[in-house]
Amino acid sequence: MKNTLLFTFLILIFLNCSAQDISGPWSGILQVPGAQLRLVLHLTKINEGYSATMDSPDQGAKGIPVNSVEFTNSALKLTMTSLNAEYTGVLGTDNIFKGTFKQNDHSFPLDLKRGDLEKPKIARPQEPVKPYPYYSEDIKFSNEEAQISLAGTLTLPAKEGQFPAVILISGSGPQNRDEELLGHKPFLVLADYLTKNGIAVLRYDDRGTAQSTGTFGTATTKEFATDVKSAINYLKTRKEINLKNIGLIGHSEGGIIAPMIAADSKDVAFIILLAAPGIPGDQLIIKQANLVNKANGLTDDVVNRIDVLNKKGFGILKEKSDFSEIKKALTSIVKETIQLLPASQQPPANQKDEYFANYINQISTPWFQYLIRYNPAEVLEKVKCPVLALNGEKDLQVPPKEDLEGIKKALEKGGNKNFTIKELPNLNHLFQESETGSPNEYAKIEQTFSPTALTEISNWIKTVVSK
Repeated sequence: MKNTLLFTFLILIFLNCSAQDISGPWSGILQVPGAQLRLVLHLTKINEGYSATMDSPDQGAKGIPVNSVEFTNSALKLTMTSLNAEYTGVLGTDNIFKGTFKQNDHSFPLDLKRGDLEKPKIARPQEPVKPYPYYSEDIKFSNEEAQISLAGTLTLPAKEGQFPAVILISGSGPQNRDEELLGHKPFLVLADYLTKNGIAVLRYDDRGTAQSTGTFGTATTKEFATDVKSAINYLKTRKEINLKNIGLIGHSEGGIIAPMIAADSKDVAFIILLAAPGIPGDQLIIKQANLVNKANGLTDDVVNRIDVLNKKGFGILKEKSDFSEIKKALTSIVKETIQLLPASQQPPANQKDEYFANYINQISTPWFQYLIRYNPAEVLEKVKCPVLALNGEKDLQVPPKEDLEGIKKALEKGGNKNFTIKELPNLNHLFQESETGSPNEYAKIEQTFSPTALTEISNWIKTVVSK
């Protein structure tokens, strides 16, 4: 789950004063393994120095707060406790901070200069280039229940005609209509391929993201499902859409949402689950952590001990609802877990308490509590429409063996006889052809979406809508 993925080399700023005014935007490119991340600092002068926030446009993150900053005699030092990171730089006569970003004993060059930077060019050969050989329209529709407006793009094989259609549902975290992350736009590539193959596609910015209104951070998966219902209602107003052939394609967390809608709506003709959970949320995250920790080099003994602590912590989150009780119960578990990590991955001793508090706040959100309490099998058993479930063999975030088997058992238990389950060789969580499946590879891989997966999806839809 993606969304599921915190590639946060994000930072900065709360400055101590200097005679020089450094307020305003400062930008740089952080060179990390497999990626180039644009960072934009927004500095505001205050009585005692500066305050600031930071954006990471390539990760869709805005308004990131910073813990502490020193700015003296042109020397800048910034710390971000929750990331166990710091930045040090010196402002030169060329009005550029030349410095280094450090995180967990790893150092990366980072120079900052005034204004915004051009987005670095990354090879993404599958991204379509305008003009498209089909009709594309930017649209908006309303979620009356949530009182928000959602912005998206509807692509049609031709301006005139009537076509089967799919709605794309993104994974966890705030995503724009292209499900953009780490220089990839999976939903843009998927929509382009399907539309060229005669299928209309609606994709939209998540609530509170890009051009959509609303608040993302306070919503749960169940509330995101109401946005999908609104998308279906919008398609029903379009004369170009075959109302008997509207389907849903959900990736990762979106693969939880699609069955929710299908189980309760006659408007959904079919669903496609891409790396969708098939086991309870707490079990999924424990298994995910296990695989990622092993891929990051932790020993089996340490990984197993972390598994035990995670189970204990998630048990508390499932049983309790009072935040003060949760915080008190989780603090000792989080501390014990951190102490099992190599010293290079632990926060500094004088920053550990703040780190623990920030981490506990993150996992005590309504969204996370809903996720770990959710059992997808209970909804999948109620889905009667055709289902295609695909997963990559090397997916470390939604492990294929356990989750595909969970989906299969739930559909069989519910009496659904029209489903296809496939594990695709060598593909990772993003359906890229990969070496190890590690999230560290996502940005390095030029491919955005495996042609094999694209063909599987398109061919299956054509078979279903032709019946």
